[in-house]
Amino acid sequence: MSDLPVYIYKRRFEGTLAQIWQAFSDPKLLSVWYGPGVETVIHEFDLRPGGRWLNEMKWGGKSDYSRMEFQEVSEGDKIVWMHHSTDADWQQAPNLMMPNWPQKLLTTVTFSEENGQGQVKLEQVPVDATEDEIACFAQMMGNMDSGWGKGFDILQTLL
Repeated sequence: MSDLPVYIYKRRFEGTLAQIWQAFSDPKLLSVWYGPGVETVIHEFDLRPGGRWLNEMKWGGKSDYSRMEFQEVSEGDKIVWMHHSTDADWQQAPNLMMPNWPQKLLTTVTFSEENGQGQVKLEQVPVDATEDEIACFAQMMGNMDSGWGKGFDILQTLL
């Protein structure tokens, strides 16, 4: 499979670019809106190229772990990270709930402002994925709007 599916989610906010950037770059605010409906615990957050974000989402006695490695950070403009599904020791591993989910996703978030409103464009694409992982990602893309949308609804409330 040579053409990889690309998930894209765009959102305009009633808030300034500076406020939105803060909600993405301050781990205290990020933990409020990232992972809606679960408890989000940020174990480490070093927003710089080469830095990482260790994230745990907890619910019903279960945990889902992710390690994000920041590739590019341009304040107020763009954040690019490699998103890894991991085990509790932060080592890349299959997602326990969806074993065919890609273990690595390249995530690019771009920020802009127009007429005093901040805008976010989020893109995700599988990396080093098997055909089964690519197919799972393509099948689940339609459902991803709900998760990101609920999180961004909370982010809007924070603004």
